[in-house]
Amino acid sequence: MTQTASQTSSQVSEPHYTELKHTMNMLFAQARAAARALALATSEQKQRALEVAADALEGSSAGVLAANARDLAFAEEKGLSAAMLDRLRLDESRLQGIVQGLRDVAAQPDPVGEVMAEWERPSGLTIRRVRTPIGVVGVIYESRPNVTADAGALCLKSGNAAILRGGSESLHSSQAIHAALVQGLRAAGLPERAIQLIPTRDRAAVGEMLAAQGLIDVIIPRGGRSLVSRVQNEARVPVFSHLDGINHVYIHAAADPAKAEAVLVNSKTRRTGICGAAECLLMDRESFAAQGAALVTALQARGTQIRGDRQFQELSGVEPAHEDDYGHEFLDNIIAARVVSGPSEAITHIAQYGSGHTECIVTEDAAVADRFAREVDAAIIMHNASTQFADGGEFGMGAEIGIATGKLHARGPVGARELTSFKYLVHGEGTVRP
Repeated sequence: MTQTASQTSSQVSEPHYTELKHTMNMLFAQARAAARALALATSEQKQRALEVAADALEGSSAGVLAANARDLAFAEEKGLSAAMLDRLRLDESRLQGIVQGLRDVAAQPDPVGEVMAEWERPSGLTIRRVRTPIGVVGVIYESRPNVTADAGALCLKSGNAAILRGGSESLHSSQAIHAALVQGLRAAGLPERAIQLIPTRDRAAVGEMLAAQGLIDVIIPRGGRSLVSRVQNEARVPVFSHLDGINHVYIHAAADPAKAEAVLVNSKTRRTGICGAAECLLMDRESFAAQGAALVTALQARGTQIRGDRQFQELSGVEPAHEDDYGHEFLDNIIAARVVSGPSEAITHIAQYGSGHTECIVTEDAAVADRFAREVDAAIIMHNASTQFADGGEFGMGAEIGIATGKLHARGPVGARELTSFKYLVHGEGTVRP
């Protein structure tokens, strides 16, 4: 009997899949064992592990950058966009930022064991709500190798074991960074399996993580819409969602012109390929009449392509915006633009097209700024400040795993404290309930 192509393919791939499944199950078991040990680790051990990891990463910078060069060559061969290549690229400055992030997390207070609240009951019971580790955290991310360090460090600080699945294009960079984290764990006498990096580009590994109910306690996806959608649709494990950064800069009629230009230009052009970049400009009619041309010129001077409504199109070089340009995450030096009648229309536009990530208003009117903060539904609201500050490091968290755009458990930058759960400790004196 002649075999079909699908039958042949299935028979060839079955041994490979069985091997992958065995590898993943082993990783899960090792992570759970490590999580139990980490829950008992001292603050001093965790701090030492991160300090040694930072030193090791700094000392191996040449090797890390060489690994990154291999990844960049692979990514260029795959045809990744300029924005994705920028996310992947490391240089001495960016690597030093990763090192400093490790040191910043090391220096932070240990969230584990923190008493969140304490009260007494008429029954004589004393009740405390105390922070505890979540357990095993799975992180699935694309391109950015710094997430390997950020996620590993924050999970360790919060007493969680981490299973990291970086993008296929960043494999060598992530492995080099992971090696430094393992050195830190070893030096502090902590389980080396506390931070594990999945050693394959095989996409089936992601499926195994998403199905690891009872083995992984939470999944954090960090990447584009397709990755996050897949995780949300397929996961049988709780998920901290990190959705698109469709961020608006709204320039109100009472905006200071100098602040408006500085905030807008930085929000869009500092780094166009990050989730904190502005993707849409909204201007009141009054502010557009007074400053629209100057702001368009300032953006164009930095190579920004502007896709505007009919009023913006009256300005030189502005291209027509299509409806799907609003609510689109360009991750490139492109911005959509629209004139609005005032705060009500701006807030309505953001409600329709925003992603709940970061929204900005530029105004000197405190009442309007307060209304914007109350009515706009987003994890982060900026007033007279660039959207590019939407970053855990800039919030004083040392680093972040991502910006959670959901509303349950964690919202905004996810740092060490957000990677904890809690339990109640109840003390009595032989107290019984009548």
